[in-house]
Amino acid sequence: MAKESGEKKGTFSNILIILFLLTTLVTSGALIYGIYLYDGVETLIRYIIMGVIVLNDLRLILKARKYIKGKMKKNKKPKKKLLIFALLVYSIIFGFISYYILDIYGMINGVNKTNVTYTSYLITMSNNKANGIKDIKNMKLGILDDKKSPDGYIVPQLIIKENKLQDDNEIVDYDDYNSMITDLYAGDVDGLFITSNYVSMFNSIPEYENIETDTKIIAKKSKSMRKADTSSIETASSGKSVTEPFTILLMGIDSTDEVLTKNAIANGDTLILITFNPKTLNATMLSIPRDSYVPISCWSGKPENKITHAAAYGNDCMINTIQDYFDVNIDYYAKINFKGLVKLVDAVGGVEVDVPKKLCTDDSSRGDQVCIQEGHQTLNGEQALVFARNRKQLADGDFGRAKHQQEIIMALVNKMKDIKDLKTFMKILDTISNSLDTNLTTKQILSFYDVGKDIIKKSLSSDDADLVNIQQLFLQGNGQMIYDERARMVLWDYVPNKNSRNDIIQAMKENLELEEHEEIKEFHFSINSPYEKEVIGEGPYSNTGNYRLLPDFTGDTEAQARATASRLGISVTFKGSGGTVVSQSEPANRRIDLMKGSLTLTLSGNNKKEETKDTKKTNTTDEKDKDKEKDKDKEPVDNSTINNNDKENDNKDDTINDTAPSNTNSNP
Repeated sequence: MAKESGEKKGTFSNILIILFLLTTLVTSGALIYGIYLYDGVETLIRYIIMGVIVLNDLRLILKARKYIKGKMKKNKKPKKKLLIFALLVYSIIFGFISYYILDIYGMINGVNKTNVTYTSYLITMSNNKANGIKDIKNMKLGILDDKKSPDGYIVPQLIIKENKLQDDNEIVDYDDYNSMITDLYAGDVDGLFITSNYVSMFNSIPEYENIETDTKIIAKKSKSMRKADTSSIETASSGKSVTEPFTILLMGIDSTDEVLTKNAIANGDTLILITFNPKTLNATMLSIPRDSYVPISCWSGKPENKITHAAAYGNDCMINTIQDYFDVNIDYYAKINFKGLVKLVDAVGGVEVDVPKKLCTDDSSRGDQVCIQEGHQTLNGEQALVFARNRKQLADGDFGRAKHQQEIIMALVNKMKDIKDLKTFMKILDTISNSLDTNLTTKQILSFYDVGKDIIKKSLSSDDADLVNIQQLFLQGNGQMIYDERARMVLWDYVPNKNSRNDIIQAMKENLELEEHEEIKEFHFSINSPYEKEVIGEGPYSNTGNYRLLPDFTGDTEAQARATASRLGISVTFKGSGGTVVSQSEPANRRIDLMKGSLTLTLSGNNKKEETKDTKKTNTTDEKDKDKEKDKDKEPVDNSTINNNDKENDNKDDTINDTAPSNTNSNP
């Protein structure tokens, strides 16, 4: 009986050994695989660790094999419990470590959203008789003609084919959404296909501020697509290493979603172009004003328009527009939403900033209002969002907001040096994984490890040192009221100064090591004046870049109109005679260089008798006064005037009012 009992115990212990050995091999295999995934991170150390784990597994296999087969000498046999306990401990340790390694890798891998869900709507005006897709008959329907656009063309084509809309309706192609919306409101088309983000795209324009209620959704369709299939930007820099100088574009997303899996449009409120040199740990940072009047790369002929309007056409359009204008290649982009910023700031324990005055905006869920008080303080996530979003209450409007956004970024970067525990690190990774989207590959993200080591070394050498030396850039410019050819209305645009742009390009190229850096050989300062760090692009510069705009001739006499047209080099013809101008063939504030042919002015009167001397004298005086006033109107606008107009025209915290004031012939 004793022998039988001993055999049963031996068999049971052998089963436990086999079971725990298999568990150990599985968990150690997972650990080896996890370590292998971190390509580019301490390659030699990783391979040494993997080798040690493999050797340890072989040792355990050999010991277990000898023990199970009973080939070990009696006096040298290890105790069964000791071997079983060792295998159990190995299983737990390997399992715990492999879980965290694979979890961290999964979160890093999730930063680049491989698939994005695109949603398109078929909309009409609210007063349209159609209430459903079956009512869409004998109508004109607008669609974007860009066959690569997921939500402008690809998804709408699915709606068209599924409902056979091409049979009973006319499908009208458009180059851009702006013209499409204008025609919808004008009644030139009955409906149109548009991205689901269309409300946030257009409600900053007063004419369309009620677009959500002015229109109704007749049909909608969603489709998950690989970003790489619809965007050349996604794979353009897949082979580049972040150990070499690179550029990255940060884009803020006006979205309250927790996870960026849907197509999210960067509405232009936050466009920050950064160049970074990992060799010197130097960076340049440029906030691009959303109203910057630049050539839009994805529009036919690349006409100038507000840069924010490029956002509606996807990452490629926005990135190519910025690349072309600033003459640098953008290697990577990163988009983050409101929720992501809030969670990221909370994860690092808040950020220290100097708040210039009391500021208030709604929270990240567009619900309750959050206010922050004046003074130097540590802001939590929701408070930091107020600081980064608010511009309505700032003296310098959008430019002040851009400065605040840069301050938040720099505060976040410097706060990273205080991260010392795994829990905080995991919270940051989780936030980034959910609320950020980028075209950086997982391998490229991991290669930031070496950059991080250099930054940590720098931070250890001085507690007060900034982790990265950041050179701020500023795009100087002037405001002009310019007739928008697509929206067919006068909008306020920010026309960049050419010299400011050139200095910014030079600074970026020097940091990217594309051009030689010119060393400053002389430096002057006064002990009585506090030192202020240079902001490249601020000038002072002479005014350059303003466009010659067509005046509003209505109310002018024929003589006044001829004199103004002659001074501006405009060819003009008249309809009728006498009286004053009642209409003109070209809209006021249209760029003169975009005019084709001569300008036709219609006069109100018929042939009349010769004016009296007193009347002529009065008209001559009025003509001179009016000409002086028009000359004044054509003068460039300074930044202080721009900012005042910016505040006065604001009707939302996070968007800029696009339209001109009622008198479109005056400067903002």
